[in-house]
Amino acid sequence: MPEPPEIHCNLKVYRLRRGWSQEELAQKIRVKRQAVVDMEKGRYLPNTLSALRLARVFDCAVEDLFSIREESDQEVCLPDGDPPADARLAMGRVRNRLVGLALPSPAPFALRAADGLLTGPNRARLLASSRVLEESLLLAGCDPALELLNDLLRRVLPMGQIRCVFASSRRALDLLAGGYAHAASSHFHNEGEGEANVEALRPGPGGSVVPCRVLAFAYLEEGLMPARNNPLGIRSVEDLTRPDIRFVNREPGAALRRLLDRHLAAAGVPASMVNGYRREVRSHGEGACHVVCSAADAALGPRAVADSFGLDFLPLAVTRCDLIIPADLEKHPVAAALLDLVQSGRLRRELAALPGYDSSVTGREIALIS
Repeated sequence: MPEPPEIHCNLKVYRLRRGWSQEELAQKIRVKRQAVVDMEKGRYLPNTLSALRLARVFDCAVEDLFSIREESDQEVCLPDGDPPADARLAMGRVRNRLVGLALPSPAPFALRAADGLLTGPNRARLLASSRVLEESLLLAGCDPALELLNDLLRRVLPMGQIRCVFASSRRALDLLAGGYAHAASSHFHNEGEGEANVEALRPGPGGSVVPCRVLAFAYLEEGLMPARNNPLGIRSVEDLTRPDIRFVNREPGAALRRLLDRHLAAAGVPASMVNGYRREVRSHGEGACHVVCSAADAALGPRAVADSFGLDFLPLAVTRCDLIIPADLEKHPVAAALLDLVQSGRLRRELAALPGYDSSVTGREIALIS
């Protein structure tokens, strides 16, 4: 029996998440392998008994496996600065609001599926089921190692997901304060005895900081990324004033831009003397791409990004990236799993294996703001 055009089948996705072959799944629900093949290809809909058996073995609802395609657009909450009309969105439900954050233009090898497509002002066509959106955690931040969290989470919570959306530290905290993310990360640099990541938490609409937990994620090296083998001999931020060096900067509010400003001030170098100070990119990967493609001679970023793009690296600082999770969202099933994951040896070992990372503080509570 052909699948009606309005039915969407997620069976293959759920099977692959469990690592089962079609034959193994067929045995579990007591049907022939060909029946599983036909269901996944949309040629056959299971009877009630088989559908219930499938839901039982995957520990999900039948609607998660076989659902009616939603043709109508749904209202979605977007942060200030509307994305392009055809933006691809990462989506989740934050405090009972359906929230959408624009997925950035992909860096090489970083194309990810969207949860929805923006179709008009505050309207989106959903590409993910309601249950997927309920079990999605939106994490805003710019540490590239955050992407590890989703893969590690899936090993213990197959139906959950952490959607990492790139945002500078300042932008990530603003999204968190505005209720557009479940969690955020920041890596501002301590300039005195205070904790910069804690001090950067701005009061919410009521004039007070949202109660939250601040946990250490990892230390990471940050600095300048010149081309492979550093052909122009860049040794310090003072070299960025040379007329033969083209630089690309991060946007205002980014922690790396603040770091550069501090080094320039310490060296007595006016920002106006840097060739390209106001030429901005929106991510570490975008800056690295400019250097790889010879559109710039140096950019800012962490050692891990320089290493992944085959660039040289000149360290400027070691900073600590922290995770911030509001207290009222800690019971979200994925947030609870994230808290456990941050305390795990699995994550510490993964981080320690990355170039420029130190996981000795991973999971340590930095502050509990109430």
